[in-house]
Amino acid sequence: MTPTIPRPLDPGDPAGFLALRDLDVLVPTRNRPAELAACLAGLAAQDVDFGVVVSDQSDDVPGWDHDAVAGMVRVLRHRGHPVLLSRHLPLRGLAENRAHLLDLSLARYVLFLDDDIWLEPGSVARLRAAIEELGCGFVGNAPHGLSYVDDHRPEQEKPYQEWTGPPHPERIEPRGEEWTRASVHAAANLMHIQQRLDLRPGEWRAYRLSLPQVDPADPRVSELGAALAPLRVILNADPARSGGSDVEPLRMAGVPVASFNQDQTRYFDVHHSADDTLVNVDRADLDQNVAAWAVLIYMVAESGIDFRAAAH
Repeated sequence: MTPTIPRPLDPGDPAGFLALRDLDVLVPTRNRPAELAACLAGLAAQDVDFGVVVSDQSDDVPGWDHDAVAGMVRVLRHRGHPVLLSRHLPLRGLAENRAHLLDLSLARYVLFLDDDIWLEPGSVARLRAAIEELGCGFVGNAPHGLSYVDDHRPEQEKPYQEWTGPPHPERIEPRGEEWTRASVHAAANLMHIQQRLDLRPGEWRAYRLSLPQVDPADPRVSELGAALAPLRVILNADPARSGGSDVEPLRMAGVPVASFNQDQTRYFDVHHSADDTLVNVDRADLDQNVAAWAVLIYMVAESGIDFRAAAH
């Protein structure tokens, strides 16, 4: 047998990529070539025109050095999509990587797409139609958790509420009626709502959303901040957002939710990768984390505060 010699893949020219297109898709990635290949395959199945920028921060070779990713880049280009591949180091966090992606585009609209998301055919066209029809500055398309497809949660689906006119700013009060809207994004709730709506191909709905926030004046949160300050663990001055499906059930049970000022520069060094093990965690970071958990557990056990008071 004769070994196959990989053909070189042109990363593209940043200056040549800059064009006044209607839409570009921006994909940050790091150490996930398999997921990136699936992500690009979903883009290749879309039926609208757009450019694609991939910004890679992998430890070793970039994702497009893997055959599956390189193949999907070629498929996208064959289907008429300009593709720019950018190697962006050193690591300065995911937000900085997304800012780098934005610098590489002059498109009227951009779609930020995580490298582990597969978009079903028609998704980009629906998003593009929605943002123009609604006349707003941002639209999203929440992913379905298919591992929860048989997990029906009717109580979490109840807050689903569609916009009946153009979207407008809302004031969301802690524990108010709108507080529970974010629960529709947990598990496969949106898939079950979509199935009940029986939408036709290409049809979409704009629905009201809030990211639940804790009351900044909640004494339980301020006491937690004071207890953690000696460890140099600092509470974020802004109200905390929901932590997703793992934290949301606790919040809905009345547990206070708070966020911390975090250095996310190394967040994706090992997180969500095969190397996500304790031996790869910095010892000082681990000691600080253990101490913070000890403070929190002591506070829960000794303070006498009812952390599971019913939400009101």
